[in-house]
Amino acid sequence: MTRTNEFINQLTLKSVLTRMLIGALIGLAVISFFVFSVNNPPTEWGEYCRVKPLIITPLVSALGFLSYYLKDYINPKSDAGKIIVFLISFVAFVVALWLGTVLGLDGTLWN
Repeated sequence: MTRTNEFINQLTLKSVLTRMLIGALIGLAVISFFVFSVNNPPTEWGEYCRVKPLIITPLVSALGFLSYYLKDYINPKSDAGKIIVFLISFVAFVVALWLGTVLGLDGTLWN
């Protein structure tokens, strides 16, 4: 069996959705800290100012965690290669979490 076929056989919808759910929960925890720390939001933010960040940030962080999950399928032979792949996938997740937070809070807490 070729490496591509092995990758497709191991990549199941359940495993992908499970890892993306983990990423979404991390994003939800981070954005909840910011959103629920505002006791009296200004009226210009709108009535549903908490809904947008609570939807956008978990979605973007779930996609970012997908890149972290796919690092398991890139299997370099050397230890240095494994460390580089880990660092790239970790940075990709952190950047996605940061961008999701900025996009979610745009127009409310992030002015």
